[in-house]
Amino acid sequence: MKLENIELSFDNFSGEMSKLKNQKHFDYLVTIIGEDFGEEGYGCIYILENTDNNERCSVRTIAKKVDGSDVIPTVVDLWKSAELLEREVYDFVGIKFLGHPDMRRLFLRTDFNGYPLRKDFDMSPEANQFPLTDEPESDYTVVYSLDGDGHLVATKKRLFDDDDFVVNIGPNHPSTHGVLRLQTVLDGEKVKRIYPHLGYIHRGIEKMWEGMTYPQTLALTDRLNYLSAMMHRHALVGVIEEGMGIELSDRIHYIRTIMDELQRIDSHLLYLGCTAQDLGALTAFLYCMRDREHVLNVMEETTGGRLIQNYYRIGGCQADIDPKFVENTKKLCKYLRPMIQEYLDVFGDNVITHNRLAGVGPMGLEDCINYGVTGPAGRAAGWKNDTRKRHPYDLYDKVEWEEITMTGCDSMDRYYCHIKELYQSLNIIEQLIDNIPEGDFYI
Repeated sequence: MKLENIELSFDNFSGEMSKLKNQKHFDYLVTIIGEDFGEEGYGCIYILENTDNNERCSVRTIAKKVDGSDVIPTVVDLWKSAELLEREVYDFVGIKFLGHPDMRRLFLRTDFNGYPLRKDFDMSPEANQFPLTDEPESDYTVVYSLDGDGHLVATKKRLFDDDDFVVNIGPNHPSTHGVLRLQTVLDGEKVKRIYPHLGYIHRGIEKMWEGMTYPQTLALTDRLNYLSAMMHRHALVGVIEEGMGIELSDRIHYIRTIMDELQRIDSHLLYLGCTAQDLGALTAFLYCMRDREHVLNVMEETTGGRLIQNYYRIGGCQADIDPKFVENTKKLCKYLRPMIQEYLDVFGDNVITHNRLAGVGPMGLEDCINYGVTGPAGRAAGWKNDTRKRHPYDLYDKVEWEEITMTGCDSMDRYYCHIKELYQSLNIIEQLIDNIPEGDFYI
């Protein structure tokens, strides 16, 4: 996907970004990428999207050097998702965002020395010994600004009031082992504020990639999120193939689309099962895990993997599909359809489930866009954000399927969104599985 690139200077950055948000309706901040641009200095690339017409653009700006620090004005007042994205850039590149309300590290320890995504970062083992002491904790954060003379001012700001009751939730297991700790500020039973602490298993993948060739980087894409191993690798090889001008065979497109949907079913089944388990419904959890094993069996026959797939490569696939792949995929689809209703019978349509999920965790359309809550969680609030529809790739614009959106904006609709998306994945697979053309699986 080629984007219109907009170059902004430090002086006009805030005003022009405000126009992009308020006048041109670029209301979704996709990401902020901090970069070391060599002789130009340090800067950021902002990817923006207009959720009305799905137009995207990229904005690049170079940080201004002030008193030895690199600074850029914050955009937190325009997009709430920037609160964490800017902290990530500060953590790894060292750019300080003027006016950001909480300019602390996000992933690395507070006593980490340096900014690892800078090209001059010392990568020697001697300079990167892991500390054997507890991480220092502070009740203060820092807000940066410029004074009347243009000098950088750091203002300390308290994170907690004297009467705040603070409860640490985690590090726990909402996604992978021990990745998240929530420093929760309570007023009685009301949550006033949550300070997330990330990076407990941060592995420095971006830094490792700097010393690798493109084919070598593929070994790590599956490990970014093993429940989306196919999609993560698909994204990377797709960008490289587009840049190299590689034209793939139709067989490759068919195989990749089917594999992506099998991986999506795998991911959704784990979500549905863990939702049930977290509410104490062990039977529903076992049903989902049982059927997830059937999905992984079909994938493993071709890829050789169950968690880390290592299947897509630049120019195609690692190997052709197994001789029984078509037959077994069709059997799987036929088996799964009635099983999805079974999940609802034993858990999803249970009155206890509705009492626990309906009206819980409300997050409306505007907030989902502002905070960048994508996927089924955003679609449960009515946001039509499915990349397969908005920015189609491979065969997603060649098959008939529905983008699931709901209006409940709560945990119950997020659950139902996953259920309904399982049916759509089966629809996509069934349209393709009998029509995989002959041809090369690798160019």
